[in-house]
Amino acid sequence: MVISIIQAGAKEINTIIALLKELYLELGEEADSIVFVNEELIENIINSKKTAIYLAKSELGNAVGIITLTESQAIYAGGSYGTIDEMYVIPEFRSNRVGLLLMEEVKAIGQIRGWKRIYVTAPTEKRWERTVLFYEKCGFQFTGPKLKVKL
Repeated sequence: MVISIIQAGAKEINTIIALLKELYLELGEEADSIVFVNEELIENIINSKKTAIYLAKSELGNAVGIITLTESQAIYAGGSYGTIDEMYVIPEFRSNRVGLLLMEEVKAIGQIRGWKRIYVTAPTEKRWERTVLFYEKCGFQFTGPKLKVKL
């Protein structure tokens, strides 16, 4: 199976929306985030150049995965670093190296940009153990919980 990774643009907005909705529904606790997923927001994010969206496409051209990557900066990180905000592979393509290919792309981008770190938030509940093992296989280590406040 041949999978290619492309940076998504405006012509992929509907695909991005569909994949993000699937991700949020699967996560459960983020299901309320679906209200934010619309064409205008995705277009604004793409145009802002702050966050890049990458799609994994099958040899038939179907999107089978998505990852979003945002550049941030902090003194503790030695300057700029990346954050993976969303990552999703459709169930029938899991265990087919799609996630690994997305991670390889993100790491390559980080190296090009001179980042010293890339962060991802992973669930800690037992039902997500496979997800955590995947991230650890990709070299990620837990550094502590992430908290949020809604504004």
